[in-house]
Amino acid sequence: MTKTTPNYDGYLFVHFIGEQPDGEQVYFSYSEDGLHWKDLNGGSPVLFSDLGEKGVRDPFLVRSVKDNKFYLIATDLRIASGKGWTHAVNAGSRDVIIWESSNLVNWSSPWNVTLGVEGAGCVWAPEAVYDEMADEFLVFWASATQELQEQERKQKIYSARTKDFRTFSASEKYIERDNHIIDTTILPADGSYYRYSKDETTKNIRVEKGVSLDKGTFVTLQAPVLEAMAGVEGPQIFKFNDREEWCLIVDRFAEGKGYLPLLTTDLGSGEFRIVPDGEFDMGTTQKRHGSVLPITAEECSRLLAAFGDGHQVLPGQYADPDVAQFRDRYYMYPTTDGFEGWSGTQFKVFSSSDLKHWP
Repeated sequence: MTKTTPNYDGYLFVHFIGEQPDGEQVYFSYSEDGLHWKDLNGGSPVLFSDLGEKGVRDPFLVRSVKDNKFYLIATDLRIASGKGWTHAVNAGSRDVIIWESSNLVNWSSPWNVTLGVEGAGCVWAPEAVYDEMADEFLVFWASATQELQEQERKQKIYSARTKDFRTFSASEKYIERDNHIIDTTILPADGSYYRYSKDETTKNIRVEKGVSLDKGTFVTLQAPVLEAMAGVEGPQIFKFNDREEWCLIVDRFAEGKGYLPLLTTDLGSGEFRIVPDGEFDMGTTQKRHGSVLPITAEECSRLLAAFGDGHQVLPGQYADPDVAQFRDRYYMYPTTDGFEGWSGTQFKVFSSSDLKHWP
């Protein structure tokens, strides 16, 4: 059976914004090019958690192709409650909070799952990657644990497996290093897996490459630009929809400057270049640890209709629209504004039954 790759036209960024009131909930932002972002829903949260700590951080969004659903998983944590970081590390929640959706607009109520091993101080920055060979998701996160041979707690990466984000295998240790490690993200590409993690001791990003998701297959890649960049966390990486280039974003938490994009055309080289100021815009609100998902034109249109600013209804660059009604549907005929020197010679037609959604 031939596998078809969807045509992605935009990007959805799910994230939180900080420790202010409602800052530790789930926010949505949208981009057409992956470098310039627009805050959705008027800059207000889209999803709220009233479970556990009554707040979430580090949301991660994954597409499940087999059941045509999206799952959003997040850390059950609210620092704004006043308990502080010491409590979060040593006696924080062992749960993850999960939402489910079939269309990115209508979401289930959240549910919580206890993944932290007994005695774990926290379950931080949960993420998921689909394992094609096992036909299931590998879910992984950071936990502060103290084993019998250790003098103090140490941050390590743990993992479990699931097919439906409700039933999980037993949690087990996935990555341990001499230093503390948190904020791991994994990107499948060209038959390999690329792993980016924050060294919580040196405060920079380390890179590994594996031939499978098995913990024993990964080897270290040298990434000089990343290794020299201290005071960053929350790495997330995604491929641009229109070219063979990848974007890694890192949160400059130490300087309070928000996310910075870095680009590469060769994942295996470990070489990245920093995008200069003025060539990217992360939106009005300063975004904290989240994730980026490429989305289709239909998904873009649906998100803009539900959470946009009331002006843009089509993803992309269009102008001079004409709308006509035939029977029970509306049809929009815009010119395409995305050609240099106004050189476009074609146009697209969009249809809608409600003047809001234009798939």
